[in-house]
Amino acid sequence: MKALVYEEYAPDDNYSKILKVKEISDPKPKSNEIVLKLKAAALNYNDIWGMRGVPIAIPLPHISGSDAAGDVVAVGEDVTNFKIGDRVVTHSNLACRTCELCTSGREFDCTKRQVWGFQTGPLWGAYSELVHLPETNISKIPDGVSYEEAAAASMTILTSWHMLVGRAKIVPGQIVLIMGGGSGVGSFGIQIAKLYGCHVIATASKDKLDKCLKLGADYAIDHRKDDWSKEVYKITKDIATKEGRRPGVDLTFDHIGETHFNKQLSLLNYGGTLVTCGATTGYDAKIDLRQIFFKGINVLGSTQGTKAEMEAGLYWMSKGKIKAEIDSIYSFENAAEAHTKMLKGNFFGKILMKP
Repeated sequence: MKALVYEEYAPDDNYSKILKVKEISDPKPKSNEIVLKLKAAALNYNDIWGMRGVPIAIPLPHISGSDAAGDVVAVGEDVTNFKIGDRVVTHSNLACRTCELCTSGREFDCTKRQVWGFQTGPLWGAYSELVHLPETNISKIPDGVSYEEAAAASMTILTSWHMLVGRAKIVPGQIVLIMGGGSGVGSFGIQIAKLYGCHVIATASKDKLDKCLKLGADYAIDHRKDDWSKEVYKITKDIATKEGRRPGVDLTFDHIGETHFNKQLSLLNYGGTLVTCGATTGYDAKIDLRQIFFKGINVLGSTQGTKAEMEAGLYWMSKGKIKAEIDSIYSFENAAEAHTKMLKGNFFGKILMKP
């Protein structure tokens, strides 16, 4: 089968130097596994980390890709819930499924957890014509959701759902700040917050603001402006005046990190919550701790989410309440161009690849 392979790292982000389309052996399913024929796969930032070899020196040779959708073409003898021909999407969180953490719904904290297509290998990821995974890491695609939409949603919708619903316990009427609304997780974050009946303020670069509004954001602010936080606070004051409440953000959704972290804390209301799943601008955020203890702020970390949370998101997609924003689709042969586009941030929603 055809697969997108690299055998060395590219710390200089020169992806064309290392990414090669190669022929490798077709996978045969283990007793608990499913093999699917790939229809679409989505890029994630862990592809970049993998090719850089930091923060984790992933196994080489390597096939990246953590989000895949396609048709079942083979099943192991112990598989009970899927059959050949089923339309399916992957869940990339590989865990033991038997420890106390897994059985209490915290599979993302399992000590044996690995992210498929990132930490796994060699040669085990989504960017191949045939993909194999345990049955527990596969879900059926609901009617009304395409292969492309399912692949675009896989990791991002469960991450966003877990951040807002699982961790932050979002409630109707809150003022919610979605940082980086033009990203995959951000675009779903906007829609989940609106599904819950919240006031939604999204940030993005100037060229993406209109798209954030079309997704349902009530307000969209250019977070590259020096005074972006002042604009956000003014919006919260206007809402507060109308509703007779204290100005400030109730919940902020972050995956930007270093450059915007402290200003998010300053915007939070008393008892507010910041939930974060990443740091695309860096990890060394300088913060004023007084913002946390004087205002009783909750700072929550969040990593991926559960299969059930992914399926909850897919359900609302099938009902037309949430949609996957697909920026562009590339072939494996143009993978270097696709990843460079993601690295530069010149996209809205998700970038996909097909064999």
